[in-house]
Amino acid sequence: MARLQGISVLLYQDVQTGTDPFGAPIYEEVPVMVDNVLVGEPSTDDITTSTQLYGKTIRYMLAIPKGDTHDWMDKKVSWVDAYGLTHTVKTFGFPITGIEENIPSQIPWHMKVRCEAYG
Repeated sequence: MARLQGISVLLYQDVQTGTDPFGAPIYEEVPVMVDNVLVGEPSTDDITTSTQLYGKTIRYMLAIPKGDTHDWMDKKVSWVDAYGLTHTVKTFGFPITGIEENIPSQIPWHMKVRCEAYG
Protein backbone atom coordinates (compact mmCIF):
# COMPACT_ATOMS: atom_id res chain seq x y z
CA MET A 1 0.00 0.00 0.00
CA ALA A 2 1.34 3.44 -0.93
CA ARG A 3 2.07 5.73 1.96
CA LEU A 4 1.15 9.43 1.88
CA GLN A 5 4.10 11.79 1.95
CA GLY A 6 3.93 15.55 2.42
CA ILE A 7 6.15 18.20 0.87
CA SER A 8 8.41 20.86 2.33
CA VAL A 9 6.91 24.34 2.55
CA LEU A 10 8.32 27.72 3.52
CA LEU A 11 6.45 29.34 6.41
CA TYR A 12 7.23 33.03 6.83
CA GLN A 13 7.46 33.80 10.56
CA ASP A 14 7.43 37.39 11.89
CA VAL A 15 10.61 38.19 13.85
CA GLN A 16 10.98 41.49 15.68
CA THR A 17 14.03 43.34 14.34
CA GLY A 18 13.70 46.56 16.30
CA THR A 19 11.36 49.41 17.17
CA ASP A 20 10.36 52.57 15.37
CA PRO A 21 10.79 56.09 16.87
CA PHE A 22 7.39 55.76 18.58
CA GLY A 23 8.31 52.49 20.31
CA ALA A 24 6.20 50.22 18.07
CA PRO A 25 7.88 46.94 17.11
CA ILE A 26 9.24 46.45 13.59
CA TYR A 27 8.92 42.93 12.16
CA GLU A 28 10.65 41.11 9.33
CA GLU A 29 9.42 37.94 7.62
CA VAL A 30 11.91 35.09 8.03
CA PRO A 31 11.31 31.86 6.05
CA VAL A 32 11.29 28.59 8.01
CA MET A 33 11.22 25.20 6.25
CA VAL A 34 8.50 22.83 7.49
CA ASP A 35 8.67 19.26 6.19
CA ASN A 36 5.92 16.69 5.55
CA VAL A 37 3.04 19.13 4.98
CA LEU A 38 0.12 17.84 2.92
CA VAL A 39 -1.37 20.28 0.43
CA GLY A 40 -4.92 19.52 -0.65
CA GLU A 41 -8.09 20.90 -2.12
CA PRO A 42 -10.87 22.13 0.16
CA SER A 43 -14.27 20.48 0.11
CA THR A 44 -17.36 22.32 -1.10
CA ASP A 45 -18.51 22.67 2.51
CA ASP A 46 -15.14 24.20 3.48
CA ILE A 47 -15.43 26.78 0.70
CA THR A 48 -19.00 27.71 1.61
CA THR A 49 -18.26 27.93 5.33
CA SER A 50 -15.11 30.03 4.92
CA THR A 51 -16.88 32.43 2.59
CA GLN A 52 -19.76 32.86 5.05
CA LEU A 53 -17.58 33.13 8.18
CA TYR A 54 -14.53 35.01 6.94
CA GLY A 55 -15.53 36.48 3.57
CA LYS A 56 -12.54 34.69 2.04
CA THR A 57 -12.38 31.80 -0.42
CA ILE A 58 -10.22 28.82 0.48
CA ARG A 59 -7.72 27.90 -2.20
CA TYR A 60 -5.85 25.11 -0.38
CA MET A 61 -5.97 23.18 2.89
CA LEU A 62 -2.68 22.31 4.58
CA ALA A 63 -2.24 19.35 6.93
CA ILE A 64 0.47 20.12 9.48
CA PRO A 65 2.58 17.29 10.98
CA LYS A 66 2.36 16.29 14.63
CA GLY A 67 4.86 18.00 16.89
CA ASP A 68 4.95 21.24 14.89
CA THR A 69 4.96 24.29 17.18
CA HIS A 70 4.94 27.11 14.60
CA ASP A 71 2.28 29.82 14.58
CA TRP A 72 0.14 29.28 11.45
CA MET A 73 -2.38 32.13 11.92
CA ASP A 74 -2.30 34.79 9.18
CA LYS A 75 1.07 33.71 7.77
CA LYS A 76 2.48 33.60 4.26
CA VAL A 77 3.35 30.09 3.01
CA SER A 78 5.00 29.04 -0.26
CA TRP A 79 6.04 25.82 -1.97
CA VAL A 80 7.12 24.49 -5.34
CA ASP A 81 4.85 21.87 -6.93
CA ALA A 82 5.82 18.83 -9.01
CA TYR A 83 5.76 20.95 -12.20
CA GLY A 84 8.19 23.53 -10.84
CA LEU A 85 5.54 26.21 -10.22
CA THR A 86 5.80 28.25 -7.04
CA HIS A 87 2.58 28.72 -5.07
CA THR A 88 2.27 31.45 -2.45
CA VAL A 89 -0.75 31.59 -0.16
CA LYS A 90 -1.80 33.29 3.05
CA THR A 91 -3.33 31.36 5.93
CA PHE A 92 -6.44 32.67 7.64
CA GLY A 93 -8.73 31.79 10.50
CA PHE A 94 -7.89 29.54 13.42
CA PRO A 95 -6.13 26.26 12.61
CA ILE A 96 -8.31 23.19 13.13
CA THR A 97 -6.30 21.17 15.64
CA GLY A 98 -6.82 17.61 16.81
CA ILE A 99 -5.52 16.13 20.05
CA GLU A 100 -2.29 14.40 19.07
CA GLU A 101 -2.70 11.57 21.60
CA ASN A 102 -6.14 10.70 20.18
CA ILE A 103 -4.97 10.48 16.55
CA PRO A 104 -3.68 7.03 15.52
CA SER A 105 0.11 6.80 15.31
CA GLN A 106 -0.13 5.82 11.61
CA ILE A 107 -1.45 9.31 10.82
CA PRO A 108 1.41 11.85 11.10
CA TRP A 109 -0.74 15.02 10.85
CA HIS A 110 -2.87 16.70 13.52
CA MET A 111 -3.81 20.16 12.26
CA LYS A 112 -5.57 21.67 9.22
CA VAL A 113 -4.93 25.22 8.05
CA ARG A 114 -7.05 27.20 5.55
CA CYS A 115 -5.25 29.16 2.82
CA GLU A 116 -6.34 31.84 0.36
CA ALA A 117 -4.59 33.04 -2.79
CA TYR A 118 -1.89 35.61 -2.13
CA GLY A 119 0.00 38.02 -4.30
